[in-house]
Amino acid sequence: MFSKTRGLQVMIVALAAAALAVSSASAVSPATAPALGSAAGYSVLAGSTVTNTGPSVLGGELGVSPGSAITGFPPGLAKGATHAADAPAAQAQNDLTIAYNDAASAKTTTTIPNVGNLGGRTLVAGVYTSASSMMLTGTVTLNGAGNPNAIFIFQAGSTVVTASSSRVILENGAQACNVYWQVGSSATLGTGSGFVGTLMALTSATVTTGVTVDGRVLARNGAVTLDSDTFVPTSCTTTLTPKPVITPTTTSTSTTTTGSSTSTTTVTTTKQAKPTTISLPTSGCGCTKVTGPGATAGTGGKYSIIAVSKHVKVALDQATGKLTFDVAKGHYGVFTCDLQYGNEVVVVHYTVKRSKSSQPACVA
Repeated sequence: MFSKTRGLQVMIVALAAAALAVSSASAVSPATAPALGSAAGYSVLAGSTVTNTGPSVLGGELGVSPGSAITGFPPGLAKGATHAADAPAAQAQNDLTIAYNDAASAKTTTTIPNVGNLGGRTLVAGVYTSASSMMLTGTVTLNGAGNPNAIFIFQAGSTVVTASSSRVILENGAQACNVYWQVGSSATLGTGSGFVGTLMALTSATVTTGVTVDGRVLARNGAVTLDSDTFVPTSCTTTLTPKPVITPTTTSTSTTTTGSSTSTTTVTTTKQAKPTTISLPTSGCGCTKVTGPGATAGTGGKYSIIAVSKHVKVALDQATGKLTFDVAKGHYGVFTCDLQYGNEVVVVHYTVKRSKSSQPACVA
């Protein structure tokens, strides 16, 4: 009887130990950030050529190596130094190779299905791996869980493609400097999208029209193609900082001109960030304008537009700090605009609602 009981106890202990081992193996281990070295100073780095169309603005350095061709600057502007087939560019490419390999060798914590869509997900720190492609339609949220050192690594065996107006949003302490995309071939960032992190492509990268990148786009062997894009330099902080607050104050005026009425809603700013909803009147011109906070809000940075709904035009006046919505005539419903605040990557989500009613011809 004693030997049977003793044997059962030993078996229970062994099973418990095995369960603990499995649990430990499956636990999410903190990832280590790839070491970018001198490549960290670059907004754009290519292996063969850099081609730009339109007024792209790079907050950091611009480089190419071993190729030497850089075209489209101007009208493009690189606020950092430009290096074409020189020693700094070659060193940056060497450092990029090390960082790329570091990211590629990181241990997977979550497997993404082939051609998996990241849209609609909220992800915590870890290493996310797809054997083939990754895509982003809509919004993916990276949650730092209050840890400013939370590391996010995305490993794609072939391509990364983001859809038009897609967004990467950071919350709860996640920082753009701690987000890395290791791409086995080429990457394409969709029109008007907002992208966050360091994109490291083995071959090439295409940044289509009007993309905002909080981070950098680096290609080891091929070209980087730009078109009227904005690159925000990114740096890490070790503590969480307060975010700007958006507080709406509404005033309405009504005028009558040849059967048309116009309503104006003004939003002023203080120092934190929260979603803002603006409801337009049920009557009035389809081109009703709404103004709100822009470049002058808060301290430590400027707002930039990340994504805008269809059927609404949004203008950001960097001189006055005013954000203006123009809702297209004949369109009703909900329209949104996301803003990014400087390097803090605070996304302010504006919603404009217009109800359908008898509307006069738009003369604005």
